[in-house]
Amino acid sequence: MNEIDWTALRGAATDAMAKAYAPYSGYPVGAAALVDDGRIVVGCNTENASYGVGLCAECGLVSNLALSGGGRLVAFTCVNGKGETIMPCGRCRQLLYEHAHPDMILETVSGIRTIDEVLPDAFGPRDLDHMAG
Repeated sequence: MNEIDWTALRGAATDAMAKAYAPYSGYPVGAAALVDDGRIVVGCNTENASYGVGLCAECGLVSNLALSGGGRLVAFTCVNGKGETIMPCGRCRQLLYEHAHPDMILETVSGIRTIDEVLPDAFGPRDLDHMAG
């Protein structure tokens, strides 16, 4: 994996965060990831009056990944309204894992971590493939 431009990824996440729809929590979030073909995909949180059906920024990012041609995520960062790095929730870690390159790295509140470090012993597509074979 080539050197990651974390400044560019944080910039893309910050730009996405500025477009977040967060009228209920007042907590806008933006996410950005580098794809294995060099693209950067982004997402922002989109809240809903019924709260439980709101979408995290990572949901938008993964949708953007699929819409723009697929691929595997190799590096990821997520920021709040103050531009601070934040950690994806457990549900979103699982969502990212589904689309991660095996060596995916994330910028976290405690430094750069691998996807396996932030979601140890994860269940994913390989587990389903194993049962089908």
